[in-house]
Amino acid sequence: MNKLQLPAAPGLLSPLGWTVFAVLLVLLTVMAPLLNVVFPADHPLHLSDFAVSLIGKIMCFAICALAMDLIWGYTGILSLGHGLFFALGAYAMGMYLMRQIGLDGNYKSELPDFMVFLDWKTLPWHWYFSDSFVATLLLVVLAPGVLALVFGYFAFRSRIKGVYFSIITQAMTFAFMLLFFRNETGFGGNNGFTDFKRILNIPLATPSMRMVLFVLSALCLFGFFLAARWLVQSKYGRVLQAIRDAESRVMFSGYSPLPYKLSIWVISAVMCGVAGALYVPQVGIINPSEMSPANSIEIAIWAAVGGRGSLIGPIVGAFMVNGAKSWLTVVAPEYWLYVLGALFIVVTLYMPQGLVGLVKSIRSKWNKSGAAS
Repeated sequence: MNKLQLPAAPGLLSPLGWTVFAVLLVLLTVMAPLLNVVFPADHPLHLSDFAVSLIGKIMCFAICALAMDLIWGYTGILSLGHGLFFALGAYAMGMYLMRQIGLDGNYKSELPDFMVFLDWKTLPWHWYFSDSFVATLLLVVLAPGVLALVFGYFAFRSRIKGVYFSIITQAMTFAFMLLFFRNETGFGGNNGFTDFKRILNIPLATPSMRMVLFVLSALCLFGFFLAARWLVQSKYGRVLQAIRDAESRVMFSGYSPLPYKLSIWVISAVMCGVAGALYVPQVGIINPSEMSPANSIEIAIWAAVGGRGSLIGPIVGAFMVNGAKSWLTVVAPEYWLYVLGALFIVVTLYMPQGLVGLVKSIRSKWNKSGAAS
């Protein structure tokens, strides 16, 4: 008697996909540093420091867009609070960088300058382990992860979904922004943290450290992409997509949506926290404005423009939208918000699958016309 043969599990990427992946990995981790460091500034192949900084920031944003795709594109939960998780990871790293300043601050004190200005005599309790890089890495993961776990447990347990969940996440983000604006919370008030000097006792303002942070951002982006790809192709990922399409049927099939929704929610939040930690040393500042609801909405726009439920789409969307933002805010800064709003409306009405869906549609029509001929 022949046994039933189940179809083989799909590979993580197709051969063409692995080729593109390898080419992009080499371009960002090998070629970009070489073009920046080896070639002089007047050489036509030189990659400017501004371009390195911009690409590094966008790669951090792309990690957030990828995290949004996991929770929105594959699970059907629109979050308008992922900017908070990004900022928490950024603040955790910022606290460590402030302690690394040491006596090089304006007031020549072991305390950060803003604490001396406010006449504080000792560090607050939540700063006690901020001089440890290992503790900082743990905090980068735990701060957004624990908050997401607690918030998500009560929200998903209460079966809050749809627009109500989106509004609550936006309200949570706004509440934390107001909290961090207050000087007595010990996070620098509206000025936040800046004037960073070094990391791991190595100066930040050096070409080698700049490229190390750039390569780390690229490696994290590619690593998270592969991890997300593995997740969505597994049984776990198929359950997430079933929850997105028909949560009630998933419950009738014997699956509890709570652990699936809660776990992917926490994973998504941690990814944003890591992106924030990589963002701060490259940009050199973090303040409560990173928690503004507008920033969280922008993350959703990146995912929508690129194409939800595709993983690669949100990454493309993050690069395209932020690249356009960088150019347009220089050429015509007063029009950027109008362009962003119009872009979101056009994509929502006429390209619900985003740019990736548009490319797939064109390719499908091309193949059909080729077959017909």
